[in-house]
Amino acid sequence: MIKLGVAGAIGKMGRRIIELAQYDREIEMTFALERKGIPEIGKEIGKLKISSNPDGMFLIDVFVDFTTPEASDEHLDYVAKYRKALVLGTTGLTDAQIKKVEEAAKVVPVVFSPNMSIGVNVLFAVLPEIARRLGPDYSIEIVEAHHKAKKDAPSGTAKKMGRVLADVTGKEIPTHAIRLGDIVGDHTVIFCGNSERIEVKHQAHTRDLFVVGALRAAKWVFGKPAGLYSMQDVLKV
Repeated sequence: MIKLGVAGAIGKMGRRIIELAQYDREIEMTFALERKGIPEIGKEIGKLKISSNPDGMFLIDVFVDFTTPEASDEHLDYVAKYRKALVLGTTGLTDAQIKKVEEAAKVVPVVFSPNMSIGVNVLFAVLPEIARRLGPDYSIEIVEAHHKAKKDAPSGTAKKMGRVLADVTGKEIPTHAIRLGDIVGDHTVIFCGNSERIEVKHQAHTRDLFVVGALRAAKWVFGKPAGLYSMQDVLKV
């Protein structure tokens, strides 16, 4: 049984991780972390008492973090201190914070991905092959849309799509960000020639697909040696 801890326990992602984890026989939720000063501290979510003390990580095997760059920066210190595996889905990290993730991965196993969706991670593997087969005569652009409360733009997923395509084409991929309503997450990659175009689109219907991917990553990373891993490693794609 893997003992799991989650950051941002009362947020949309954190709460859903706690809710879905209870149906997984390989996982036991043992730690729910939230930021200091909020009124929910000390209250219960499910059977877990919400804590603001990161030292509670000593209770767990794997820590899942989908919070903010500032919070994740602090959590990295405690993950390294207590030698706990980490599943990190926080986006918008600075170069310095990404460097800190890499340093932590020298001590503990870390699955770091801007998007834990199984479908999106299959696309990360497939998109470069489409670009290679189409060749240089096809232009490529990315359009992504998220809810109006999402702070980073373009999204981490769109940036990763752009990077894997740039590695093949040698060109920077133009990316367009839309922030409207309550869109969970849409990503469209457009390959356009003179007389045809191909559009590859991924739509997230609910946040559950990210939770399913995160729980799968948590089970995979448990017991792995220290290192920086991606969802590509988890899914073997």
